[in-house]
Amino acid sequence: MQPFTVRIQHEVFDCGAEIARLSANPACGAVVSFSGLVRDYGDRQEIAALQLEHYPGMTENTLHAIIQQARERWQLQAATIIHRVGYLPLGEAIVLVVTASSHRKDAFAAAEFLMDFLKTEAPFWKKEIQQDGSSYWVEAKASDQHAAGRWQ
Repeated sequence: MQPFTVRIQHEVFDCGAEIARLSANPACGAVVSFSGLVRDYGDRQEIAALQLEHYPGMTENTLHAIIQQARERWQLQAATIIHRVGYLPLGEAIVLVVTASSHRKDAFAAAEFLMDFLKTEAPFWKKEIQQDGSSYWVEAKASDQHAAGRWQ
């Protein structure tokens, strides 16, 4: 079993199986997970899907590097990042981050750190596809940049 895993894939993932894989380590006292879903934005109800793209090779290397930074900051036993690419309809899972540590504070902090990085720095490009078939590339949000700033 690889304790620090990065996967970029088109296929749906099984959150429960991924959490169970990291929970199998008897040194882990805490496992924290976050899964992100394709969602609409409330009362606009315009989004039909997302199209996510990445730069193969570079993306995986970048995500392994951010896991390494998390390992240097917190006592992690294991971590998994799974990020989907391709066409993702409304309601489907986009991303899964799972961190495992002996202590909950490290697991929580590392999971937040990894997600903040994914939202602001990871080389993914997201296009929103509207119900009417139109689409546009999503710009970075100031709120995500602000959240990521706390780790500097």
